[in-house]
Parts: sequence; structure tokens; C-alpha cells
Amino acid sequence: MSILNVERLSHGFGDRAIFNDVSFRLLKGEHIGLIGANGEGKSTFMNIITGKLQPDDGKVEWSKRMRVGYLDQHAVLSKGLTMRDILKGAFQYLFDMEQEMNDMYGRMGDVSPEELEKLLEDVGTIQDTLTNQDFYMIDAKIDETARGLGLTDIGLDKDVNDLSGGQRTKVLLAKLLLEKPDILLLDEPTNYLDEQHIEWLKRYLQEYENAFILISHDIPFLNSVINLIYHMENQELTRYVGDYDHFLEVHEMKKQQLESAFKRQQQEIAELKDFVQRNKASVATRNMAMSRQKKLDKMEVIELAKEKPKPQFNFMDARASSKLIFETKDLVIGYDSPLSRPLNLRMERGQKIALVGANGIGKTTLLRSILGEIPALEGSVQLGDILSIGYFQQEMKESNNNTCIDEIWNEFPSYSQFEVRAALAKCGLTTKHIESKIAVLSGGEKAKVRLCKLINRETNLLVLDEPTNHLDVDAKEELARALKAYKGSILLISHEPEFYKQVVTDTWNCESWTTKVF
Repeated sequence: MSILNVERLSHGFGDRAIFNDVSFRLLKGEHIGLIGANGEGKSTFMNIITGKLQPDDGKVEWSKRMRVGYLDQHAVLSKGLTMRDILKGAFQYLFDMEQEMNDMYGRMGDVSPEELEKLLEDVGTIQDTLTNQDFYMIDAKIDETARGLGLTDIGLDKDVNDLSGGQRTKVLLAKLLLEKPDILLLDEPTNYLDEQHIEWLKRYLQEYENAFILISHDIPFLNSVINLIYHMENQELTRYVGDYDHFLEVHEMKKQQLESAFKRQQQEIAELKDFVQRNKASVATRNMAMSRQKKLDKMEVIELAKEKPKPQFNFMDARASSKLIFETKDLVIGYDSPLSRPLNLRMERGQKIALVGANGIGKTTLLRSILGEIPALEGSVQLGDILSIGYFQQEMKESNNNTCIDEIWNEFPSYSQFEVRAALAKCGLTTKHIESKIAVLSGGEKAKVRLCKLINRETNLLVLDEPTNHLDVDAKEELARALKAYKGSILLISHEPEFYKQVVTDTWNCESWTTKVF
């Protein structure tokens, strides 16, 4: 049974086309991975099918009475509500039904026998629905899902206004899973999950009987939960049965077949044109030349898609730092209350260290405390000498109306426009991206602009907070290569073992020194 039909969809931003005549069909129970490079339009597609964005052309039709759940990382969580309040909101329709049933009970003493019989029938129907939907086990369901995503470690009575970005995303994801919609739409749900909770989500999606569409650049996770791939490339959407690895094989084979057909056709076109040119003037051969020309005119010419620019991240080395990068003495990090026990940590030149552990335990707080951005609650941090630090923050909160060109030019005013464009192009951005405002770029494209700033400064210490969030597969692979080749020191937060294990010399598990209970 078809849940969603998308027919002849076209959309773009300004003169930049995103989709052209795209069709898509979702069947009941399908587990779809929506893939493609940064900026190909995956999140735009999600916004169109959920009605947040109107397409330029085409039709989007949902089956009637479909409950659609969309993980919107920009949803507003009202101050004054606890995490438990938000999670209970997943069952609001059941609470409304309970209220309706109680109102019916209240009216039963004032109605005629005929009306009473009708009310009793309606009450019975609602009661059956509440029982079938496990209404009387809601608290147990909330606790199970919250535990799976690590929310019980934080405390379900905590005000949502006090949550970190990662914790906030977990709350939204937990609420969405508790709603158990007919179709789940998940846009990079693992970005703010740690390894343990990614495993829990993996098991949940493997057993999910309803349909879902998943955008993810975490290939091991994607492979473990989907059975269909839709690949978004060059304004088209193509369906592949199987997982991502199978898609790669088939896609590469189709690409080679198309290139072979293109070469054969170009050879044929050259021969036909040559024949026409040599024979159109001669009376004896004019008819044959005209016949060849007609064949040329009717020929459907094969076009090869333009190769997307692949990013090249080459970090510039500053002069070597002192042997000591930093040393902490009885450092206690936190804001209003401690997030760590007293820490005595030391990092030396040449070390490449991954900070790992659950969200909310203070990894980002530790980075910012070392850099002096927030004061320590106790203890001290000593930085080494001759440090040239490059800092990649997890998210940039403020909206940015600069174009990409302006953003880099403001950072590097001595560059010519050609040098600015070349720097952005090396990060895998096309001319259309480079001339666009940052506000309209995808998360991955924004990350590439920020990386562009980083690779064009001389550094000897890189401090990277979740640098792979939103990056596509090619960009991740290139970033791993560049960080391995980097001669300086690296302090890195990452939840992707496949990424950081290629890069680092040491791993520090922050759970061993947190004040949080696990």
C-alpha cells in the first residue's frame, strides 16, 4: 500500500535548481535511506513532503489519516516544561480521549435512556482504544525510551531550557519515537547521540514495523537499518534495492556503462559528422550525407553528469609549539554545578586525542575551559607556549546572511576574490554554493565554509568539536586523511569510532571523570 506519492517535483532556490521532475513512492513498512552529497537537497525534500516548503512544481500526496513524525532539530521547547512533560506530549491525543470519556461519564446522569445507550457505546469504543494503545502504561513506555537514549541519566524532571543541544535533540527524538507514527522522517538523528545510544536507536529501527525515511552520513548505522536506498544527485532521485554497500556497486556499474555508451556514441557522432562534411557537396553522395544528417538530428545525445568537486582539506602548519600543549591542575569544570571531579590532565606536542563519552557530561565544556572561554569552577589550566590554535565549534548559533565569499573575505581581507573562490572550491563547494548566502546552505555546506576558515590559517593545535556532523561521506574521508597528515596536535570530540580511530593517538573516556551517574 502506497503511503506517499510524489509526482514530477521541481524546486530550486533562485537560479540554483535542486530537483527537476522528481517522482517518489513510499510503501507501507519500507525502511528507506535517503542519501546524496551535501547540498543535493535531502533536507529540502523532507521539508517539501512535510509541507514546510512549497515546491515550485509537482504534487505531494499522503494517504488519508497517516500520522507523520518528523525529527525537527529546530523545534521550540518551551521554558518551564520538564523533559517528562515533553515526552508525555507524545500521547496528547490519548489524554484528550481520556478527557472526552470523562466528560461523557459526567453527562450520563442528565440524559435520556436512548442518549445514555449511545454514550455508553462511545465510552466503550474510547476505552478499547486506550487499552489497545497501552494508555495505562505510558509512564513505563516513557522510562524505557528515555533510558535507551540516555535521558534518565540527566533526570526527566530537568527544565528543557537547561539542556545542551545534544540533550535537546535526544528529547525531540524520544518524543517522536514514543508517538510511533505511521511514518518516521529522520534527518541525521545520530548527530548528537553517543555510541551507546546509537546502538539502542539501531535496534529500535531494526524492529520498527512502520515505514521510515532516514537521512544519515553514518554508513554503518545506515546499512544496519534500511532495505532501500534513494540516491539524490544532479536534481534526480534514483531508487536502489538493498543497503548502501550494494548501492555503491550498482551505481558504479551504471556509471561505467554510461561512460562506455557515451564514448561509443561520441565516436559514432564524429564519424557521421565527418561523412556529412565530406559528402554533402557531391551530387553522387548528397543523399547519403542527408540521411546521415537526419540520423544525427534524431539522435538522443548521452550527457555525462558533471563531476562534483571533491573537497581537499590541507591544514597549514604553523611553527612548532612548545612540548607542553596544556596541563590542568585539579581543574573542575561546569557552570552552576561541577561536571567533573578535579582533573589533572596533560597533553604534549604531537598527540592527537579523542574525547569520547555520553552527551551532557562536559566534553565541550572541557574544551572551552581549556581554551579559556569559560572560567573553571576550581583549579587551573596552563597552556603551552607558541600555540596557534584552530577551533571548530560544534554549532554556530547565530543566523548568517553573509555570502560565502563575504564570510571568507571578512576573515582573510588580504585575499583576492580569485583566492577566496579557490579556497571555497577546494572545500568541495560549487560556484552556486560560493555565491549563495550561508543562511540557505545545508548543514554540510555550512560546515565546509567553517572548515575553509580553519585550513587557511596556520595552526599547530586543532580543537575540533564534532567536526563530522552533517558532512557527507567524501568530506569525512578527506577530513580523516587531512587530520592524519597534519603535523600539529589535535584535541577532538567525536561519536564516530570509524572516523576518530583513523586519526588519533590517544582516547580519553570522559565518563571516567564526570560527576554524572551512569
